[in-house]
Amino acid sequence: MKQQSKLSAARQQHEETAQSHTLKTPALEFDGPEELLRYDASQTAVPEAVAQRLRQSIGQSELPRRLWWRKLFDPLRGVREPRERRQES
Repeated sequence: MKQQSKLSAARQQHEETAQSHTLKTPALEFDGPEELLRYDASQTAVPEAVAQRLRQSIGQSELPRRLWWRKLFDPLRGVREPRERRQES
């Protein structure tokens, strides 16, 4: 009997705690996933080890010699004569 009353008291306390947490933290609504991710990033601290590895990785990476969209949309750029030369002829 005592064990059952302890369980019901613990359950009641757990329910009250859950209700108080629900009332204290309002539900947040976001317009899209990007806004949700921005909010989450602002609330989450990045561990120093991860930040340091990211800085090292960025420092070691090189920029591509030619932009990908130039390769795609201007494939003849290196083959054609410069504009100045064409205008002289």
